[in-house]
Amino acid sequence: MAETALVIVESPTKARTIKRFLPKNFVVEASIGHVRDLPQSASEIPAKHKKEAWARIGIDVERDFAPLYVTPKGKAKVIRQLKQQLKEADVLYLATDEDREGESISWHLLEILKPKVPVRRLVFHEITKTAIQHALENYRSVDLKLVRAQETRRILDRLYGYTLSPLIWKKIAYGLSAGRVQSPGLRMIVDRERERVRFRAAEYWDLLARLEKPGTAPAFDARLTEYGGKRLAGGKDFDQLTGTLKHDGVIQLTAADAQKLQGDLNDGTWTVEDVTSRDVTNRPAPPFITSTLQQEGNRKLGLSARETMRTAQRLYEEGFITYMRTDSPTLSTEAVAGARSQIESLYGADFLSESPRQFSATGRDAQEAHEAIRPAGTEFRHPEETGLSGRERSLYELIWKRTVASQMADAKKRSMAVKIRVGDARFTANGNSIVFPGFLRVYVEGKDNPEAALEDKEVLLPPLESGDSLSVQSLDTEQHQTKPPARYTEASLVQRLEKEGIGRPSTYASIINTLYERNYIRRQDRSLVPTFTGMAVVELLEDHFEELITYSFTSNMETALDEIAVGERDSLHYLQDFYLGETGLQQRVEQRESEIKPEHSRSIALPQLSEHQAVKIGRYGAYIVHQADGEEIHASIPEEYAPADLTESDIHELIEIQKNGPEPIGTHPETGDNVYCLTGRYGPYLQLGETPEDESKPKRASLPKGVRPSEVSMELAVKLLSLPRTLGVHPEKGTEVVANIGRFGPFVVTDGEYRSLKKDDNVYTIDLDRALELLAQEKKGRRGSTVLKDFGQDPSGKRKVAIYDGRYGPYIKAGTKNISLPEELRTSEAIESLTLEQVREIIKSKE
Repeated sequence: MAETALVIVESPTKARTIKRFLPKNFVVEASIGHVRDLPQSASEIPAKHKKEAWARIGIDVERDFAPLYVTPKGKAKVIRQLKQQLKEADVLYLATDEDREGESISWHLLEILKPKVPVRRLVFHEITKTAIQHALENYRSVDLKLVRAQETRRILDRLYGYTLSPLIWKKIAYGLSAGRVQSPGLRMIVDRERERVRFRAAEYWDLLARLEKPGTAPAFDARLTEYGGKRLAGGKDFDQLTGTLKHDGVIQLTAADAQKLQGDLNDGTWTVEDVTSRDVTNRPAPPFITSTLQQEGNRKLGLSARETMRTAQRLYEEGFITYMRTDSPTLSTEAVAGARSQIESLYGADFLSESPRQFSATGRDAQEAHEAIRPAGTEFRHPEETGLSGRERSLYELIWKRTVASQMADAKKRSMAVKIRVGDARFTANGNSIVFPGFLRVYVEGKDNPEAALEDKEVLLPPLESGDSLSVQSLDTEQHQTKPPARYTEASLVQRLEKEGIGRPSTYASIINTLYERNYIRRQDRSLVPTFTGMAVVELLEDHFEELITYSFTSNMETALDEIAVGERDSLHYLQDFYLGETGLQQRVEQRESEIKPEHSRSIALPQLSEHQAVKIGRYGAYIVHQADGEEIHASIPEEYAPADLTESDIHELIEIQKNGPEPIGTHPETGDNVYCLTGRYGPYLQLGETPEDESKPKRASLPKGVRPSEVSMELAVKLLSLPRTLGVHPEKGTEVVANIGRFGPFVVTDGEYRSLKKDDNVYTIDLDRALELLAQEKKGRRGSTVLKDFGQDPSGKRKVAIYDGRYGPYIKAGTKNISLPEELRTSEAIESLTLEQVREIIKSKE
């Protein structure tokens, strides 16, 4: 009789997939994430340790940094089930992920289950029959070096965060935090904003000609590049801090200069002076690793790093791709053969590279060397054959294309530069043609810079030779302004973090998410903008703990953790050096805490402020303090203002509104009430009538984005204040259907059910029929969040409770509050099994 085997994985999805490839005597169960962790709140600390001073941190520093592990809420039942299954098993297989975190989960399972049967560690980088069979034949034991490295990382993060964060609470505001990787990442975003604050724009002009060679197509553009033997200045020739030219020898044209030249050259003789061409070879990018997948997911699909990793996790657990946390772009021999076979069948042998390509890791600290992220198996499933949809389909197709392209032939291009003379002016036309597309037939790598992306586009020029005469179709003057340094996107931030060796690609998603959750950054289009609070936190750390947020310090910590993972460094000695002693973190904080003045820490210095002004951080956000004639005026800064975009005129306008008090902009034609334009935390808004003494809210309406308070007319005010509009009564519920505009855009609502209006809907004209149509559609939350489980009205709290799948993962919405769902409860199966009582407990612990 075959022995009974118990296999433990992290998630129910992974359990279902792996079960397909195992014999019938194998029972597969899911731990649903971690079964032990450091306490997340005081309520999780066991009674016997509550009075210990170290229990708050969860690390007993005096006992060699012994961690206090507890069982997270909701996990006791899972552990009981696993213990019961283990009693009936003859062998235990631990099949958690193959990285440090997966190794750690396996070790914690051993510590809790204490198995008396043989234990085998299964390691595989894809969930296919071949990979699982290979893992069963080549099992190993739990790697304690990896476990210790992960534990050290966890302890370091806890010591760093729990030692510095309380200090920031006292000196700036409660609820803020610092993190070993989070804080240097935030510093990068803040440093870029400071560059934008200091930036001074410069204006320059040039000419753009539309030319043609008589009798030959196509017409083409040429731009003025030289005049009188001197090169025309471009954006890179100006100093970003002064807006002046960095060097002599170039010409800066004014509008008047450009217009004069336009008149002088229009009737001139245009002749081709020189034609040069060169062949260019482009090679495909390597297959995806974790960081490049996050970057391209953001650039091409508009996904956040967290969304990309969550989607990739599902694809891996469902058996569609290989493991998604890897620093290695290497492909196995079987994968190379699979990709090349697919290329030949889909595109022909001409599109194959001459020989199989292999790529090696370029990161200085590359570790966790698995295979690249690619379609699973030896025969890649074409995206159209997967049955996937939505994000999963889009991300799988991206991975499929990148993998296949890596084994395709080089792209052959021909570039042409044509110099054209007219009088004392020289114009230049650049052409770019694709001779053989090669891998471009399948995949073009994304760019963060739109101008760089334009350079890859094909621009065709007619056949031209030196001495050819050209005719002018048009000659236009063009104005240009230098641009400030571009803010980071999630893609470019991930790229910079990896370049500096800060953190690990597998942690970038959670780092960025933490910055959002702490309100340190916000998204403006696709750019990451620091809030004033984020700037204040970075300034405090720079002023008093500069060494802890230098990029080299954080990178060196990662190197040390890698050395611990391979047994080249002792973890205890490293923790002692970091935390204890005269230069340790504990001593630094104790010594400097008294030196840090809250009033100074809550202030932010900006060059656009006068000597009588300051920006401060308060309980409800940032505000301007203006002192004049012995009077101090406080004016809230709306959240939509980025630090670098706050101009002197904005500051003046905010102060004037606050200083003069509410002055009516007119009288409402229907009610006779005064109409005011006021400014609050979320921006300027209109108010109808006075604020009642009982503090009940009068009718209000937010100004549309881009409309300044000084630009509001009475006609616009009356239109905006027509909201909310009652459209009628819901035929089934008997409740009013109302149209309105909220913080996140226009919506319709009835009986607490909200739906956002679509692009073509107008909140001022929408009728009841269209509103009912929208209300009948699948419920969406903020930013398109889908409802995963609706608990309805909570009788105890008298508020609606539901779980949404948001931009950064599943979360609980209780009334107006959003609460992150613990990591181990984020699978669809775990969410489905949650009860209202369990959700109440989570809400209670967070609140």
